[in-house]
Amino acid sequence: MLDHRTVSLAEKVFERLENDILTGKYPRGTVLTEMMLVSDLGVSRTPIREALSRLEQERLISTTGKGITVLGVTAKDLEDIFNIRIRIEGMVSAETAMRITDEQLAELRETLELQEFYVLKGDADRIKQMDSRFHRLIYRFSGSEVYNDALIPLHKKVKKYRKASVENSSRAEQSAREHRAIFEAIEKRDPHLAEKYTVEHIVHARDYILNRGIE
Repeated sequence: MLDHRTVSLAEKVFERLENDILTGKYPRGTVLTEMMLVSDLGVSRTPIREALSRLEQERLISTTGKGITVLGVTAKDLEDIFNIRIRIEGMVSAETAMRITDEQLAELRETLELQEFYVLKGDADRIKQMDSRFHRLIYRFSGSEVYNDALIPLHKKVKKYRKASVENSSRAEQSAREHRAIFEAIEKRDPHLAEKYTVEHIVHARDYILNRGIE
């Protein structure tokens, strides 16, 4: 049941359903009904309908005469998402390297060090949190709301597959090393290296996930 202490219940319902779809609780092909969701979430139909409308706009569900079908993220979607990120995130890291302040750099360093700590501890949930935070800070510190707004939804859509990556200790360690290289390039205010290491990092992430197959 959802916590009702929120300004927008529809927003809370949307975030919950989006997460349940993207983490695989509702796999592709699952048929949902409003009554099922009313029962599961303990809310009325109105916020559920608003949330479903947003999920359809995000192409995570499809509403037809037969009901509400979960689309999720397909293998083709995943490949396209990574290809877009490869082309954009390098530029974003380059912008961040040129614009980052000392205070922002300290925040990025702290996030990286926490990721490295959790890699040593083998804490997959915390690794994933710090991994997401590292990327989102770079998006934000680029100073571009357009880049930020474009990349956060794409990064969010691969959360199920990023979780699988960080649960593999070898890939988690490699990812942390790649983040360290990106950070050091940004710290040096070197946009070319920051872009180069970011592109390499996303290519490695893409290849690891796609080579394992999509479930």
